[in-house]
Amino acid sequence: MSLATLSPAVTSGVEKQDFRNAMARLGAAVNIITTDGPAGRAGFTASAVCSVTDTPPTLLVCLNRSASVYEVFKTNQQLCVNTLAAGHESLSNLFGGKTPMAERFIAAEWSTLVTGSPILAGAVASFDCKITQVMSVGTHDVLVCEAQALVCNDETHGLIYFDRGYHHLLRQEA
Repeated sequence: MSLATLSPAVTSGVEKQDFRNAMARLGAAVNIITTDGPAGRAGFTASAVCSVTDTPPTLLVCLNRSASVYEVFKTNQQLCVNTLAAGHESLSNLFGGKTPMAERFIAAEWSTLVTGSPILAGAVASFDCKITQVMSVGTHDVLVCEAQALVCNDETHGLIYFDRGYHHLLRQEA
């Protein structure tokens, strides 16, 4: 569809709730972002993650500056993007809520790689990263994260969030 075919109801101003409703129609992988370091251990659920480049291997992670974990991530300057597998819905909800941090981590098995940030056992992929840049945009910081190590799991299927609900992705066999 071209912009010329959009209805006249489309205006240059976008209301917050309209934007949220439209973003609910943009399917995204579900991730638990973790860190550990001088400021302690923390984690949160995020779908606002994307790749930037493979040279150097870099991801973007968006973090609300009002989030309870914000200062921990800001101080530690390292994180792991753990892309969730089908069946991780309850873990996603746990890390996305007000559950105390220690209880979040008890609910799963974790290890570490280069940075010391928690790596989720059974994740589809885990990207162990150092934060190399931070940009403030509106209510969020965009964290530019350079991968130091990674783990991929060929035994699991993906989990996405679309239309305000979880959906399982099945990998096509070759």
